[in-house]
Amino acid sequence: MPAFNRIDHLPEFDRDLKKMKKHYRSLDNDLEIFKKTQLILFHKLNKDNQGLVPIANLGIECPKIYKARKFACRTLKGTGANSGIRVIYAYYEAEDKIEMVEIYYKGDKANEDRERLKRRYGK
Repeated sequence: MPAFNRIDHLPEFDRDLKKMKKHYRSLDNDLEIFKKTQLILFHKLNKDNQGLVPIANLGIECPKIYKARKFACRTLKGTGANSGIRVIYAYYEAEDKIEMVEIYYKGDKANEDRERLKRRYGK
């Protein structure tokens, strides 16, 4: 299966992940599975399961910013891909690179941190 040139984590993403791992112990493994399956299916094989959606109205042209609405977390048994965990990432198509920006649980926070996105990627 084709892989990406690079997948990086922003420091803010790593902080989010560290906090969440206290409650969701399977997150490291779940994230690796997500990278190897859903991201590759969507960006490399053009298979859309409606789980990854571009975030609209940010005013950011490049990179493209996506939200993963379907993220399977084994700690949350019985929820499947509808676990409520959201992953925000940036995809640089020309460099074939992904930057993980934010991870959160929908029950704790309604939406992505748009200010974080604008600070990082806005002009």
